[in-house]
Amino acid sequence: MSIRTPLARVRGLGTAKDGTHHWWMQRVTSIALVPLVLWFAFSMLRYSRTEYEMFQHWLSNPINAGLMVTFLFVVFYHAKLGMQVIYEDYVRPEWVMYVALLVTQFVLFLLGAISIISVLKIALA
Repeated sequence: MSIRTPLARVRGLGTAKDGTHHWWMQRVTSIALVPLVLWFAFSMLRYSRTEYEMFQHWLSNPINAGLMVTFLFVVFYHAKLGMQVIYEDYVRPEWVMYVALLVTQFVLFLLGAISIISVLKIALA
């Protein structure tokens, strides 16, 4: 006895066996963002009114540069995962969803790469 509908049997629809990884990655990035956002917020409040040279000195510390790069990577990856879920759940027709996914992933990758390279340029200057 099968619990699948006749239409699902004909179409061959079933589990994609991929959703749990996506779900877990969203949770892992969410948990990682909690301390990273707190660190980022306190750091930016502390250095918000300082000169560029002071901020550059702070960012040249390998721990701060590493945390900043990690923060940026996790933020953009988490955004990519979240937007993918929104598009898959709410955007129709299907081709528009795929175009939106591709454009969003490209833009997020480009912005993430620019951000990380900028941090490294400031930190290593």
